Amino acid sequence: MALRALSTFPSLPRRFTRRGPTLTVIHRNPTTSIVCKSISTSESTVSLSERDGFAAAAPTPGERFLENERAHQAQKVVKKELKREKKKKKEESVRKVVVTSVSCCYGCGAPLQTSDVDSPGFVDLVTYDLKKKHHQLRTVICGRCQLLSHGHMITAVGGNGGYAGGKQFVSADQLREKLSHLRLEKALIVKLVDIVDFNGSFLARVRDLVGANPIILVITKIDLLPKGTDMNCIGDWVVEVTTKKKLNVLSVHLTSSKSLDGVSGVASEIQKEKKGRDVYILGAANVGKSAFINALLKTMAERDPVAAAAQKYKPIQSAVPGTTLGPIQINAFLGGEKLYDTPGVHLHHRQAAVVHSDDLPALAPQNRLRGQSFHISTLPTQSLSSSEGESLNGYTFFWGGLVRIDILKALPETRFTFYGPKALEIHVVPTKTATEFYQKEVGVLLTPPSGKDQIQEWKGLQSHRLLRIEFNDPKRPASDVAISGLGWISIEPIRRVRDSEPRDLAEAEHEIRVCVSVPKPVEVFIRPTLPIGTSDAEWYQYRDLSDKEEEVRPKWYF
Repeated sequence: MALRALSTFPSLPRRFTRRGPTLTVIHRNPTTSIVCKSISTSESTVSLSERDGFAAAAPTPGERFLENERAHQAQKVVKKELKREKKKKKEESVRKVVVTSVSCCYGCGAPLQTSDVDSPGFVDLVTYDLKKKHHQLRTVICGRCQLLSHGHMITAVGGNGGYAGGKQFVSADQLREKLSHLRLEKALIVKLVDIVDFNGSFLARVRDLVGANPIILVITKIDLLPKGTDMNCIGDWVVEVTTKKKLNVLSVHLTSSKSLDGVSGVASEIQKEKKGRDVYILGAANVGKSAFINALLKTMAERDPVAAAAQKYKPIQSAVPGTTLGPIQINAFLGGEKLYDTPGVHLHHRQAAVVHSDDLPALAPQNRLRGQSFHISTLPTQSLSSSEGESLNGYTFFWGGLVRIDILKALPETRFTFYGPKALEIHVVPTKTATEFYQKEVGVLLTPPSGKDQIQEWKGLQSHRLLRIEFNDPKRPASDVAISGLGWISIEPIRRVRDSEPRDLAEAEHEIRVCVSVPKPVEVFIRPTLPIGTSDAEWYQYRDLSDKEEEVRPKWYF
């Protein structure tokens, strides 16, 4: 068979001919023959180029390398984009936290907003945009705080006995919920209690809020106690009552935010005990937290430049319960720990929960308390000559329009002394005409409530409590009857007269019975007599303590 030239074969791939411009004969042995074998039609037709993997559609190794390289690069780009998105989301979340913390009114802690004029946190849009542009939102105070600072009574808390007037912005339960995280954190708690309303402002369930965190107990407004009060007796009385509550109290401090008495001791105790923890000021609504923080910053500013700088933007203080609506962060320590002013815990059993916002200032004493004493010889219908053998039995006391006290059983020498705000006058009438007198004079002589609208909404004195007060020593006061959110009544079985000794009492005479009527949510407490005034130090008795009790018992400072 004659040899055939390469040109007579089907075209071969170009890669075999790229090395030279001319065709080259690839057969050298003339005896070598190429046999063409026909392929059966039953078998699939496979071309030479497809069988060898040299078809035009198949990727070359270089193309496969480039494709893998592009896929690897694309994967790196995707990973980089995912990482960038993750970082962006993290930055946005951090930015949201920062914006939330700085976009609050420094006076009350309410979030700043520009839509609702009547709600807390409102700032006009022009001011908000300007402060935001210059990163000065931390220096913004809302319109409500501006009004509060000028003496306006604007409520912002609902669901706590029903405040009349004002925008119902947040409920008391929501404010309490903002403090629920404290039990899970390691913090130092500074708990404030009002000495004028000790039982009503103590927060009986404080452990539900703070957990096992240590507590520094601060007694406020001691400047309101009568002149001549022995602070040793007051400190011992407070520690005795506090010990029975079994709290983790480190120390007790008697303070006055007005005169700064005792505040420096609290500042030293905080510096000693905080140990890297944040400090939270906790207390009932209107107990004086904001005023105490201002006094604390003023005291600390003498040595701490950070506290001095923090004085520029201080929380607003007012007579309205619920002035603070959110936690206010204050940079007050060189070590970086934070000081927080927290929303007041609203208690339904206080008088402030049932009166109109316009009457709230009447519940807050502004000057030293001066007891108003009543016994049989002081009544206008009695004379000194006819007082022998008679008593206050069958008489009723009205403390404003908020409290009614019916005397059911008392000794002829028994004396009742009222300690509370001067704005609430005390009226004495026979019990048989007391109901008619109250219905006629409520809102007129008996205020608060005051104002026609408030009187129409007033539900009256619906809660009645019968108290049996037993005593053993007639030389000492029997006990105090404390009205939550108002003050207290000291009951002296036999009033002390100079250079006279009390008579011997029969067994049946060692009991006093009264009926106290108050608005339904308000609570009445019976407690040991608070030793105030110059004469009370004479009868107050210090309890003998064992070595173990002395060691565990918290110390008090003034």
